[in-house]
Amino acid sequence: MEMIQKEPDIAAYLTECEAVDHRHPRVRAVADELSSRHADAYSYAKAAYEFVRDAIPHSMDSGDPRVTWRASDVIEARTGVCYAKSIAYVALLRARGIPAALCYQRLADDDGSNPVVHGLAAIRLPGTARWARQDVRGNKPGVDAHFSPDDERLAWAVRPECNEVDYPVLYAEPHPVVLSALRAASDRSHLARTLPTEL
Repeated sequence: MEMIQKEPDIAAYLTECEAVDHRHPRVRAVADELSSRHADAYSYAKAAYEFVRDAIPHSMDSGDPRVTWRASDVIEARTGVCYAKSIAYVALLRARGIPAALCYQRLADDDGSNPVVHGLAAIRLPGTARWARQDVRGNKPGVDAHFSPDDERLAWAVRPECNEVDYPVLYAEPHPVVLSALRAASDRSHLARTLPTEL
């Protein structure tokens, strides 16, 4: 699938916004610690990926009732759904000057019912001309995502026959319907009832 930058200027994918607050001290502290052990862009992007995937549990898996949406809060609370974890990963990448975007899939049950938007991140490593999607939601039985800038290793491949969709657009900021759902949720159970079903 060819990815489409919503913003033509690559610099947009290095900027800070309310959710992707990559200049926040909590984000910078993690970025500094990771980059002290992983100097080049590839190894840093992989280390940041594994940190978000493995050290920040997906709240639907862990049962944590808190809803986070700012990168700094995701890192401090060590919890978040796929959208929040993707925001944190994008912030860690931008903190080290690696262009990063937010992107999405629509997933569904086997019969195509109960659609839900799933959050991903995309990176563009130095020296490459293409974006590579990454899924930091966290692994569990049946989910085995890995950092892979060449061949995608996402949690789920879409099934068109089940009305699933890979959205091709790369966003510099969280999609408004995603951010609205996160900000409006009083807790995880509330969020589970109000997750976006499409973009």
